Amino acid sequence: MSLVQVLPLAIVMIAGPQILSPIFLATSEKWRANSTAYVFGAFLSISLVVGIAYLLGNSFGGGGGFLGASAKQLLYVVVLVLLFYAAVDTYRKRNVSEPPAWMGKLTTATPRFSFRLGFLLLGFFPTDIVTSMSVGTYLAANGAPVTDAAGFVLLTLFILALPSLGVFVLGERAETTLPKIRDWMNGNAWIISEAVILLFVVLTLQNLFG
Repeated sequence: MSLVQVLPLAIVMIAGPQILSPIFLATSEKWRANSTAYVFGAFLSISLVVGIAYLLGNSFGGGGGFLGASAKQLLYVVVLVLLFYAAVDTYRKRNVSEPPAWMGKLTTATPRFSFRLGFLLLGFFPTDIVTSMSVGTYLAANGAPVTDAAGFVLLTLFILALPSLGVFVLGERAETTLPKIRDWMNGNAWIISEAVILLFVVLTLQNLFG
């Protein structure tokens, strides 16, 4: 059940510059190499943060396979704090209608730059690091294997790869379609993110008091 519960948080991971960047990269000169490098960088950083959070969560168990009751409750509280921070940060940035100026340079980006961008955005962007930590600690609190995070990571990467897949399938038509998707995501993604965070808060509260 843990896998199904953490999957929706992939939507929170990609809201904002995280999904806008691969849209720009998909229309760059070296779009194949740039998009691949971006997704690979994201894979490494997300996996790293989730893994560290999971190990830290399991350390409360004193070496046993599962956490004690008090340790579980503490981890659930940590997850709730992280989620509330993510909700506040998402709401605070809801009116940011224009992408950062540096995104305009992505059409001439290099694979090396794209890799660094994917690694930093998906691993250390405030909302993303909080979300990945929430997933890792949540799985640890439930005594679930860290492999249950694989679906969360893969779904996040799949969404990030969609712009380049769209170019591959649609060809030149993607040049008119992607900007429309970008504008919609930029204006409405925060609402979806807040809904997903609220859902995860409810699930965590049920585990905490159930």
